[in-house]
Amino acid sequence: MSEHLKHATSSPALPPIDEPTIAAIRIQVMRAIALNREPGYHFAGNFLDLSYDHVSTDHTSLSVDVQPFSSTVDGQLSLSGFAILADLAMAGAVRAGLEPRTRLATVTMNLQFTGARADGRLHGRGEMHGFVEGAAGSQGVSTVSIRNEAGLVCKGTATFMVLKPPKGVELHPVPHRRRGENPTPEIPGGKLRPDEKKIVAASEVALAAVREHGGSFVQRFWGVQATHVPGGSHSTVKNGPHIGNRVGHVQGGILLGLAAENAVAALTPHWQLTAISAWYISPGEGRALKIRSKVVHHGRLVAVVRTEVTGKVHDGKRRKVFELMTTHAYRSE
Repeated sequence: MSEHLKHATSSPALPPIDEPTIAAIRIQVMRAIALNREPGYHFAGNFLDLSYDHVSTDHTSLSVDVQPFSSTVDGQLSLSGFAILADLAMAGAVRAGLEPRTRLATVTMNLQFTGARADGRLHGRGEMHGFVEGAAGSQGVSTVSIRNEAGLVCKGTATFMVLKPPKGVELHPVPHRRRGENPTPEIPGGKLRPDEKKIVAASEVALAAVREHGGSFVQRFWGVQATHVPGGSHSTVKNGPHIGNRVGHVQGGILLGLAAENAVAALTPHWQLTAISAWYISPGEGRALKIRSKVVHHGRLVAVVRTEVTGKVHDGKRRKVFELMTTHAYRSE
């Protein structure tokens, strides 16, 4: 299902993908690859063209324009894209008071949607609220408000653990690029590195699927193609650098988006996603992520779905990566 927020206003669906749109998507993929050669960020943020409009200890403001390469078929920002915006706005607020290259790992995230459409230019304002008192590790607490021209779209909270980089990995400061200040660098000789070739290959698979079956490019590229079963849904997502963060694990916002899309598929299109509570348990590693959702409550007006993501095999068992509880409201339309 492509919709994740209730339609506050009517909006025409995107036309079937055409050759100019395909060409524009390919250009955006290559642009993100070129920008990603500057260390400190990740492909996903570069692909979305997130703009760091303000970064300071009082608050952090990020924004993104919803475009054909990042939208669902009804013109809203994909769930993964939306979660990336929320994740980076809140993480940026925590990191603003720390050394710029600090590594943060998302511990928990909660998002409450208002039902407004996630379209146009979305602005995420993150604010830091200190560290958890009495904890042995430094765990920062932050909040986010996401708005567009029509008003409030989402409120959220999250906690982030300050971690050392993995052994052998050197971290760099996140580049705070702003809209209009991001010229596309040249790739010398047009030669791609092995990981970059994997990103291009994944994008071409997604484009081929959209050409044949329709739908949203970004949901094929970053999303899940979930199988609905009685009382739930399941999917398998191939891991790779197109969904990775700067240390090679699945980026936290994308992980949340993948799980939430699978949860949405556990119900019929008569239900809209209204709230998310997420727990990050271990790094998103392994060749593929397996996602399973189960409907734990199905009332007349409210439903609740539990989703589990597992990844890398350890001692013969798949390691639990992520758990998600989602609340859904029956549509009035």
